[in-house]
Amino acid sequence: MDKYLISGGRRLEGSVYVSGAKNAALALIAASILAPGETILENVPRIADVKILLNIVEKLGAKVAWLEENTVSLTIPEKIDYIAPHSLVKRLRASNLLLGGLLAARGKAQISMPGGCNIGIRPMDLHLKGLHALGAEVEIEHGFIKASGRLQGNRVYLDFPSVGATENIMMAATRAKGTTIIENVAKEPEIVDLANFLNAMGAKVRGAGTDLIRIEGVKELKSTCYSVIADRIEAGTLMVAGAITRGNVTIGKVISRHLQPVIAKLREMGVEIIEDEEYVHVAAGDPLKPTDIKTLPYPGFPTDMQSQMMAILATCQGTSVIVENVFENRLQVAEELNRMGANIKVEGQTAVVQGVEKLSGAHVRSCDLRSGAGLVLAGLAAEGVTEVSNIRLIDRGYEKFEQKLNQLGAQIRRVQVRDVSIDR
Repeated sequence: MDKYLISGGRRLEGSVYVSGAKNAALALIAASILAPGETILENVPRIADVKILLNIVEKLGAKVAWLEENTVSLTIPEKIDYIAPHSLVKRLRASNLLLGGLLAARGKAQISMPGGCNIGIRPMDLHLKGLHALGAEVEIEHGFIKASGRLQGNRVYLDFPSVGATENIMMAATRAKGTTIIENVAKEPEIVDLANFLNAMGAKVRGAGTDLIRIEGVKELKSTCYSVIADRIEAGTLMVAGAITRGNVTIGKVISRHLQPVIAKLREMGVEIIEDEEYVHVAAGDPLKPTDIKTLPYPGFPTDMQSQMMAILATCQGTSVIVENVFENRLQVAEELNRMGANIKVEGQTAVVQGVEKLSGAHVRSCDLRSGAGLVLAGLAAEGVTEVSNIRLIDRGYEKFEQKLNQLGAQIRRVQVRDVSIDR
């Protein structure tokens, strides 16, 4: 088990590049099982979640090989196995995305209830409801989801615009007979990326990025070569890293239109932001102003950026209010930030952040992937040394995180903790 030692108080300056999007890459890897043959995915981040899903696909019978640093080859057999290994599925929430693909490719799927970060209840009911509407027989027995049946196009309405449910239903519908219409779908950029990938394989998906997606089923899909979009959450995290240290940084290989909610809030706080087609420049000085945030499905403010924003708001004089509308456990980071001298009070799904003059280094622990990133950012701004433990959660979603921050002038050291009992 590793931890970070962060010597704070250093103003970040310079330029850094963003990796491929974690959530897009996971969906594309799951979708690759729809087409026998070799699919090449470029700009894939080498992070823990990606490695786990690739391992699962490999256990199902695919051949997986890294061709370059961020290019992976997936060779899918004509008949891929349909039973995903429990030992790996329990470690990754996104493994549930294999349901739609396996149903479409094999006509059956068996997956244990997936694991992942403890950020709140993320039920599978919308996934299962959608697959059932397409003609699948779905049952849950002893912690396993079993689905089978001949898929038929249908109209599906999602009670909530769930990203995972939208993706699963999209994948299943590509091979269903007839037309599928999915209403109240998620609009995230990762949904559009998946639709573009499926269309590159020969699918007929229209409307991704809007409230309604229409899919004409096809008899077969073909393997292809495709590049994953840039990670908007990593880009937002690096933007906040520059701002929280009152620094001056340029983040390259970004799609700025995917970052508009984050950009708008940082500008409200007084951060200077210059946008270009492929980069975002961030410059900040004192004092920054407080602001209020409500997390919402895209194009609202992303819940995956809430912890990072809580960290910077803790350094802004005045009162900020954060309302978490997506995951009920996403405010756990407040307790850890308070250990660093922050003044944050949480009641229900609302956090009231009273800015303090300075944060102080402390021993804190990542509660989930994004809270871990938020604590690292707080450590960059704090006086003294901050120890962030349980950073395996950060490794799930950020590629070369400490290397990129150190490139900008941070001083972060990864150290191994031999005795887990002392890691708190």
